[in-house]
Amino acid sequence: MPELIAPTTRLHTSWVQARDEWPAGAHMDGHSVRPGDDVDSPQGFATWVARLQAEADPATPLDEGLVHCTYRWIVEDDEYLGAIALRHTLNDFLLNVGGHIGYGVRPSARRRGLAGWALGRTLETARTLGLDRVLVTCVPSNVASARTIEKNGGVYEDTRTTGEDTVRRYWITL
Repeated sequence: MPELIAPTTRLHTSWVQARDEWPAGAHMDGHSVRPGDDVDSPQGFATWVARLQAEADPATPLDEGLVHCTYRWIVEDDEYLGAIALRHTLNDFLLNVGGHIGYGVRPSARRRGLAGWALGRTLETARTLGLDRVLVTCVPSNVASARTIEKNGGVYEDTRTTGEDTVRRYWITL
């Protein structure tokens, strides 16, 4: 049975194995790996995990352009399967492209309903933050993600292109 847990250093090896399933250089939605993050060495991974944990705390000062975010990892039997991120507020970029929630499931764990399950649990967390609706986006070609969003109550608003990004935007009323 899968569970959502806070990021942890104990899953370093499994996380790296999952990351290596994505094509080199691919964006892993919901993971918040930024250029310059060292996720390969144990020390760098620990620093990255500490940053993810700190970003959930509203008292933590963030760099300009960032918003507070709660990260959870999808785990089953100590195997890292994916991640989901709940952004507490929206800035202009998130309103047009990123949304409140982003998620990614490692390629070998897809088609098991994990994204939908994690999205449903994360909507519960969004309610506890006082959000009354959340924005979730996906690229137009990701039909599976669109279905996942719709199954969780997502109502299509529009498709937007901002810079190089084109996304379908869905609102979920909580």
